[in-house]
Amino acid sequence: MSDPLSRIAELPGVSDAVAETRTLVDRLLGHRILRRRSSDVSMESSLRGACASAALEGAEVSMDEIRDGHVYDTRIKGALRIGGELGPLVDTWPQAPRQVLARLHTLAAADAVSADALGRPRLEGERVEDPLDLGPAPGAAAATARLEGLYALLGSRTKVPALVTSALVHGELMAIRPFGWGDGLVARAAERLTLIERGLDPKSLVTSELGHQTLRDEYGPALRGYMGGTPEGVAEWVVYCCRAVRAGAQDSLATCEALKRG
Repeated sequence: MSDPLSRIAELPGVSDAVAETRTLVDRLLGHRILRRRSSDVSMESSLRGACASAALEGAEVSMDEIRDGHVYDTRIKGALRIGGELGPLVDTWPQAPRQVLARLHTLAAADAVSADALGRPRLEGERVEDPLDLGPAPGAAAATARLEGLYALLGSRTKVPALVTSALVHGELMAIRPFGWGDGLVARAAERLTLIERGLDPKSLVTSELGHQTLRDEYGPALRGYMGGTPEGVAEWVVYCCRAVRAGAQDSLATCEALKRG
């Protein structure tokens, strides 16, 4: 059977972006401080990623407030819950993506939506938040159908780089916006899960969410290009995601250097 993602991996610019990103992530993974303090870097990455992901949803919160425990915004609380439970979900993700996405939404939206809406795809007519100004989301039926396609894609073991698969997961979830509230939190967490589970970042060191915040001015336009469905738009989205992961890896390298200096 042909690999459904191979055509995307072969689009112009994708292989070079993947290779450049892989080089920087490998440099991070080889940092000497990780021999003793890998868990510290991973924890810092999780906190910084949660802060960045919530900010992309419109939350206003600083790392100092998070460290001091002064967290009141539902978006940052949801992002922190996701960060705290991401590790245990890694092994389940490729086997049961439907259940993992439901769990991610339950964590993200526990303080924001009614109990009956937690973890289930939105119904026709329910409101869809759009903090990135992506435009109208597909109707509920179309969103559910696309979700099924995403589940099938995740169930097929592909040989394309993890960066390509994670970009497609992120892009599809943002295009679908399956839950209506907290979809960005879920999509960015799913991207990170994919990078971990497919071997690019096995210790969850890369602050990919912060990379998207760093490139915030490009995030929405790149997503809209992906949603257009053209080969050029899809390629530009994957290349953009590689750049965001590089920015996240660079941030974690800075954390490693700070720990090295003591």
